[in-house]
Amino acid sequence: MKMADSQDIEKGSSGSLYQPFFHKDEKQQNSHDNGNLFMVILCTFVAVMGSFEFGSSIGYSSPTQQGIMEELGMSSEEYSMFGSVLTIGAMAGSISCGRAADVIGRKGTMKMSSIISIAGWLIIYLSLGPLSLDVGRFLTGYGIGVNSYVVPVFIAEITPTHLRGALLTVHQVAIATGLLVAYAVGAFVSWRTLALTGMIPCAVMILGLYFIPDSPRWLAMVGCQAEFNAALQKLRGDTADVSREEAEIKDSLVTLQHLPKATVLDLFLKRNLRLLIIGVGLMVFQQFSGYNGVVFYANQIFTSAGVPPNVGSILYACLQIIVLSLGAVIIDKAGRRPLLMISASGMLLGSLLTAASFCLKEHELASDMGPMFTIIGIMIYMGSYCLGLGGIPWIVMSEIFPLHIKGIAGSLVTLVSWGGSWVVSFTFSFLMDWNSYGTFSMFAIFCVVATVFIWKLVPETKGRTLEEIQASME
Repeated sequence: MKMADSQDIEKGSSGSLYQPFFHKDEKQQNSHDNGNLFMVILCTFVAVMGSFEFGSSIGYSSPTQQGIMEELGMSSEEYSMFGSVLTIGAMAGSISCGRAADVIGRKGTMKMSSIISIAGWLIIYLSLGPLSLDVGRFLTGYGIGVNSYVVPVFIAEITPTHLRGALLTVHQVAIATGLLVAYAVGAFVSWRTLALTGMIPCAVMILGLYFIPDSPRWLAMVGCQAEFNAALQKLRGDTADVSREEAEIKDSLVTLQHLPKATVLDLFLKRNLRLLIIGVGLMVFQQFSGYNGVVFYANQIFTSAGVPPNVGSILYACLQIIVLSLGAVIIDKAGRRPLLMISASGMLLGSLLTAASFCLKEHELASDMGPMFTIIGIMIYMGSYCLGLGGIPWIVMSEIFPLHIKGIAGSLVTLVSWGGSWVVSFTFSFLMDWNSYGTFSMFAIFCVVATVFIWKLVPETKGRTLEEIQASME
């Protein structure tokens, strides 16, 4: 292959970043992929302990509210701050996650986030007042903000092409499982004991990181050639032929090394702008379609509609796991785009049904039908979200950005996601007080726009290596 000089790269000629380096046939690809699935699965299991911690942290504030407020004498406003500071911490984590992952590696960053989260849980466990609770909550938020970026990036970089979508979906399954476990365990133990259980996935991750290799792509990027070869061979199996995959990764890095060190401004260059629009756009629609507001205030929604909140919470937590597991099975066959389109369309239907239920209730029409519409609408909405917009934006984010801008772009995309989550969570109760059916009608409009955005701009990435995806995005 002809090495591209700096002029070639600048002009986008034959050696450009966006042109494919290899065209591999499926048989060659699968011969590499099937080498050593045990190590890939072990790596994924260790990484998604961070995802489980993510779900545990989000779910912690719901079952503990009464116990914390009574024991520490907190007001509703103080507890609302405790709940929302998690998102502020996650925003702080998202700012530093990309740089940390590039400097200390994917494994080092996951270890760092686990240590910070453990410190946060310990502070919560020992808290005697609102200030220490908020500090602990901020630290756990910082940890999950980092994990929300580094976990899917690590999984994408170590996983064979034909399993990448399925194993990346496990990230979302683990989040939903952590959420469900927090709800279930929190119903039987005190808030301090529940804080101690939050440290378990962090400890498992720290221990497991000693037994798995770091991302071969990151090792190659920082020039650790021997470690790169060993990690790739370990992931694919001792007898697997990794020469083709190894050459593809090296050739992509040869091109990237001719580019100047990436800055935030480089994200807005013509060759990167489409990638940025796709990554940021998917996160905007993921958040402003309203899901986090629905989750954080699920009990309030079900109560407002006359449905026992415990019943609703258990139903939607179980539904998430079922739908996400289904998504993991079909994503590498159906593809990313179709699932995103189905997801946005289903959320539109669920939003409209929920809006109709609140409209009927407000106008005292068909009062016996309102709760049923709410349950059906919320279940369709949440199920559809989990199938696509919940997890696939993180998958696409981990796939489309080249290594030299992945840290900066990933930080920005993650910050947009958490910033949107904070805005929706903060404003949701005010919007519901203003007009409950108007709120869900607004979410429905975002779902319509999201469908058009996905149809027009989002590429299909299934069945291609990361280098092929990034090379084809020009």
